[in-house]
Amino acid sequence: MSGPIPPDLDTLFGGIDIYLFDQLLRRRLVPSMRTLDAGCGGGRNLVYLLRAGFDVCATDAEPRAVEAVRRLAASLAPSLPPTNFRVEPVERSTFADADFDAVVSSAVLHFARDETHFTAMVGEMWRVLRPGGIFFCRLASNIGMESQVQRVDGQRFLLPDGSERYLVDAATLLALTDRLGGRLIDPIKTTVVHEQRCMTTWVTRKQ
Repeated sequence: MSGPIPPDLDTLFGGIDIYLFDQLLRRRLVPSMRTLDAGCGGGRNLVYLLRAGFDVCATDAEPRAVEAVRRLAASLAPSLPPTNFRVEPVERSTFADADFDAVVSSAVLHFARDETHFTAMVGEMWRVLRPGGIFFCRLASNIGMESQVQRVDGQRFLLPDGSERYLVDAATLLALTDRLGGRLIDPIKTTVVHEQRCMTTWVTRKQ
């Protein structure tokens, strides 16, 4: 059997979060959607979105991360303006209200310094999301590992893997969904890495 050789998965998808990939497979995220990666890092979740023609924007407080994403975008989606990629913290976005059809927050919120910081980050991401838009979030939690984390201060905990993170539980996410006026479009899902950490997926639609 002959034919063109498809690109390898890494070239096509980069290091995309498997749970974000799940949203793509279920057509929750489609190329017509203007999408923000808030706290984008080096852009591991953006490779496919850029290739597929999404109107991608991204922010990060680290200038080198944003510069890397600008280079990635220039290579994969040169029609996107550099102003789509901004050096700014998640909690102080310069994008307009209701600017996005989808907001992605992958492994960001558990770096919150305290509850005030956590609330500010969530509030800004919600502000820039339009009604009907999707908020996709992956963050550390204590779900399934409640007895194995040690409180440091407030909601910051020491995890078995030695890292210190701001942790949520299911009740917090459910209450926050209600307070924001959102609606879960998936049940809260948590992956427990044995004796290391828990990562929870929280996917909400803005009403």
